[in-house]
Amino acid sequence: MTSVVRAGHLAPYFKASSSVISNGLKPVSAVATPVDKLVSQSLPYTSTVQSLHGSLPIQGLKVRQSTQSPTQVRYAHSDVAVPDFSAYRRKDTLDPTVKAEEHTDGRSSFTYLIAGAGSMAGAYAAKSVVTQFVSSMAAAADVLALAKIEIKLAEIPEGKSVTFKWRGKPLFIRHRTAKEIAVEKAVPLELLRDPQTDDARAQQPEWLVVLGVCTHLGCVPIANAGDFGGYYCPCHGSHYDASGRIRKGPAPLNLEVPPHTFGEDGILVVG
Repeated sequence: MTSVVRAGHLAPYFKASSSVISNGLKPVSAVATPVDKLVSQSLPYTSTVQSLHGSLPIQGLKVRQSTQSPTQVRYAHSDVAVPDFSAYRRKDTLDPTVKAEEHTDGRSSFTYLIAGAGSMAGAYAAKSVVTQFVSSMAAAADVLALAKIEIKLAEIPEGKSVTFKWRGKPLFIRHRTAKEIAVEKAVPLELLRDPQTDDARAQQPEWLVVLGVCTHLGCVPIANAGDFGGYYCPCHGSHYDASGRIRKGPAPLNLEVPPHTFGEDGILVVG
């Protein structure tokens, strides 16, 4: 304790708070012992270092020890076993006397063959996936069946309106009389909310083809009714004339005219 108090920077504190009691022991001084007089003492247990030291080659190895510097011993690991991967190598590469260029061409051809076959298989799989994805977005079979409709005009009498179903919507086919045609052609455009001439709406004057969907809120009008003898929507009171043009009520536009053509045999094709 006396040496600690003298050497440390906390000596004043130790002097003030510590007391030294003599135990009658004499100080021991360290004396260097010659190397030839050292006696080895066996350890109570065998450590990993000792087991490795016993297995390493120490033939003719001499160690010099000095009290002035530490001692280092290095061993040459010349007998370490190298792992053998011959079981995983190709048979044509096991012979060390054969040059690598002699069997490289065959291995490259096999690699190119596998890469080409894999690319073709991937392209075919991608094509199948894209085809199925595009097909899933196509219209259903029932919708495609109703994409076009053929109507025999000879079965519709003059002055009557017949309703058909086309693409899930009502389709009005009206066989107009000569009087109705003359009345609709004489209507001034300035009186119309959605100005359209009768010739622009009917490809053939005696046949009017319109969708039976009210342009106000999508209701189905009644044929041969209303103030103008055309179509009348009882839901909100929209009146259309015999050309399908809005004449009175809240509807903003005329009835839609779908694409249609007239065949030579009196067949009307809508769609």
